[in-house]
Formats: sequence, structure tokens, C-alpha cells
Amino acid sequence: MSAIHVLSPKNFKDYELIDCGDFEKLERFGKYVTIRPEPQAIWPKVFNAKDWEKEAHVKFIARSSSSGEWKKLKTMPDQWEIAYNAQLAGGSKQAELKFRLGLTAFKHVGVFPEQAVNWDKIYSFLYTLEKPKFLNLFAYTGGASLAARAAGADVTHVDSIKQVLTWANENMQKSGLDNIRWMLDDALKFVKKEQRRGNFYQGIILDPPSYGHGPAGEKWKLEENIADMMQSVLQILDPEKHLLILNAYSLGFSALVPENLLQGYAKKHKSTLEIGELCLPSKSGMRLPLGVWGSLRKV
Repeated sequence: MSAIHVLSPKNFKDYELIDCGDFEKLERFGKYVTIRPEPQAIWPKVFNAKDWEKEAHVKFIARSSSSGEWKKLKTMPDQWEIAYNAQLAGGSKQAELKFRLGLTAFKHVGVFPEQAVNWDKIYSFLYTLEKPKFLNLFAYTGGASLAARAAGADVTHVDSIKQVLTWANENMQKSGLDNIRWMLDDALKFVKKEQRRGNFYQGIILDPPSYGHGPAGEKWKLEENIADMMQSVLQILDPEKHLLILNAYSLGFSALVPENLLQGYAKKHKSTLEIGELCLPSKSGMRLPLGVWGSLRKV
């Protein structure tokens, strides 16, 4: 059985989790502080609730399980920009990734900061390879795609929402990068097409939602579809050199789930298998769990 590693990003100067509790989180993105719902934060807040609102610029008010609206507590723009310096192991080289953030109707602002750990992994791994191919599935606004492209990879970015692809393209341009391949497609369908074409990738990351829909209304449910997805993904992973990262943000999922999905491939191809949790440490001392992960690595 693999050891369970708990990872959190370091040196993310434009992001800070200030406090979390009572099903909310208080976060700083650049100059601006937000209050957002957080179903994992089941413990009491450490800081006073009045202090939260005094510090925050904006608070998300949920109107349903999937949407809501923002209440501004201080003057701030609807869109702004932050940056993250992806770095090689040891910090010998960095790549500045830039993100346009915005107040969406779905409580998201355009970046999942806990994923910065994976951006560093991807950047460090691909930088050592000659002309690697990288696939980002359920790719959102493209942090992993930017890190891979900055490392010199041929990047394919797959998402089912056209507006999100446009947003990711904007982040690419802000980061001074180019030539990412944008694919508006259902992730599972795309992987199966790549399998039939005989294409292989040295790097793959997937961060699937618990629930979702493809561009043609295809239904995705993590518990029902993840096994099929992983079987297909592993068929297009280069068996000689590879880094695969599977994230699963789902209440109740154990890190043993990605271990069980990946251990057969690891044994067959002599890959290093690691599993664990992603978390964000807060200024108040709490650590916020944000999903489990598993990775395969072979160099």
C-alpha cells in the first residue's frame, strides 16, 4: 500500500487562505478578499465572523446548489489578474503564469489555487523531455496547460464549455505563451478517439467534477464514469516516460480510490505510484482538504 501524502502549494504570493469554517472560506486573490461557500469546512471559524466581513471585498450568496450572486462589501472590479511562478524542483528556473479572475455566477473565480502543486510537478517533469505531448482533461481555465506549454510541451486542452476555452486562451496570451490546442469536446469521448488513433502522451492530468455535462449533453458522474475514463486514459499514456495526475474532488472519496485505479498500470509498467490529499493551509491554522489525488511517474 502506498503512503498517503498531503500536499499544499508554496510560494503562491497572489493567493492566501485566511480562514475557513462554518461551510465558508475567506481567501485573498491578489488585492481582493472573497468569502465563498465551502462544503468541506464543517468546523467553526477561527476568526470572528464580523472580522471576515470587515476584511472581505465581496461575498458569494448562494441561490441554489449550483449558482448564486456576489454581494460587494467594498469597491472592487468584476475582473482582475493574478500570477503564479511555476518552478523547477530546486527553484533553478521559473515560468510566470498569469490568470484573469472574475466573479462568476457559480461561486468560482477562475482558478483552483490548490492545483499549483500540480503545475510545479508538470513544469518540472516536462521540462526535462524533448518535445513532450501533454493532455489536460476537464481543463477549466488552463493552469496545468500553461505550465506544460511553458515547459515546451505540445499541449492539448479539453473542456466542454466554450466560454471556459475562451477564458483559458486569454490566460495563455497573458502568460506570453502560444499554440495550445483547444478542444471543445466531452473528455471521455475525446480520450476514446485518441485511443483509436493510437496517440500517446507523456503527460496527462485530469481533474473531473463530481457531476458535469459534455457539449452535446453527455452526462458525467464521477462514481459511474471514472473507471471507464481511467482505463481509456491509461491506454494513451506513453509507457516509457510519463507523468499522470488524477485529482478527485468528491466528498467521501478516499485516496485509496486513485490507488486502486492506477496500481495495475504501475505494476505492469514499473511506474512510481503516489497517492494523497490536496489541501490549503490557512492563516488561522486550519488546513482545508480539497480532494484526493493519485499519480504515476516514470522517467
